[in-house]
Amino acid sequence: MTEHLYHSASATFEAALRVPILPPEHRSRRLHGHSYRVRVQAELPDGWAPFAGAETDALQQALAEAVAPLDYAELNAEVPVPTDENLARWIRRRLAGRVPGVRAVGVRSTADTGVDLDAADHAHLWHRFRFEAAHRLPRVPAGHPCGRMHGHGFEVILHADQDLAGADMGIDFDVIAAAWAPLADVLHHACLNDLPGLENPTSELLSQWIWQRLRRELPALSWVSVYETATAGCHYDGKHYRIWKDLRFESALRLIQAPEGDGRRRLHGHSYLLRLHLVAPLDEVLGWTVDYGDVKALFKPVYARLDHHRLDELPGLEQADPGRLARWIRSQAVEPLPQLARIDLQQTPGCGAMLCWGDLGPALPT
Repeated sequence: MTEHLYHSASATFEAALRVPILPPEHRSRRLHGHSYRVRVQAELPDGWAPFAGAETDALQQALAEAVAPLDYAELNAEVPVPTDENLARWIRRRLAGRVPGVRAVGVRSTADTGVDLDAADHAHLWHRFRFEAAHRLPRVPAGHPCGRMHGHGFEVILHADQDLAGADMGIDFDVIAAAWAPLADVLHHACLNDLPGLENPTSELLSQWIWQRLRRELPALSWVSVYETATAGCHYDGKHYRIWKDLRFESALRLIQAPEGDGRRRLHGHSYLLRLHLVAPLDEVLGWTVDYGDVKALFKPVYARLDHHRLDELPGLEQADPGRLARWIRSQAVEPLPQLARIDLQQTPGCGAMLCWGDLGPALPT
């Protein structure tokens, strides 16, 4: 079973742009601006960073330097057709030669739209939507809270995979929004259990229901992501379900391998974001892969060792940088959670490590 450790970093910039290839009446042909966020994932070789444990910070610095020319600039001067996917390509070229092993570059132009560019030059455009709905899970054991009628502000992210082969643009965000609109009319302010095919509306079955209704209208659809809550959801690619559960913990550490005078050598701390990804077959009776509540409960003993503790004093974790910490979490969690297949760990927003293993391998979305 092959394990991959990727480091991730994030950077922001403010910029103005026009998209000249759009129809004359399209709003994005006019000069406008965005607050962009860029994220990169890279499988870094040993010795690339100044010292072991500094990979995340070194990657963040390299990314900040790469996007610096775009900050408070008119993007067309650097990228003639500055779509999100073309910006991602431009940034990847800027990183070439200075950052080895780049796996993915993500560009988010608004809170609800962006792109993930993979190593094969496929641009996975994504568009986020929200609807408010009620539901209950009728097949859960007696007393389970999800068996009661309740509701959520669901979020759905649709991902469309494009092999652009040098083209400036394939489908755009408006095409994705148009495909979603009929489903939004059905789902918003509805009781999901009343909809044909959603009698048991788990996140997994909801993501499958959406996929089946959009795939013909949107052949480029590559993932449907359903956020049932802000901290739990499911990715579905037409074949596999991958659920996740987010947890946060507050911890202290010092990096003993940092040189004298480096602030990371001093005792400091982070507010960590941890995302546990699990892959399992669908339970045909319950309609889910793993209960989100079970994930949290089974992980609780590991979480108790992380939250409000000094990480570099944990047995077997003398150096608590994101990569080593992710591997330590896997070693502690794989027995109670055998379905675990990926760990995302951020020590600051967008910056940290991603550890994945298993037959399906690393996967977008990032």
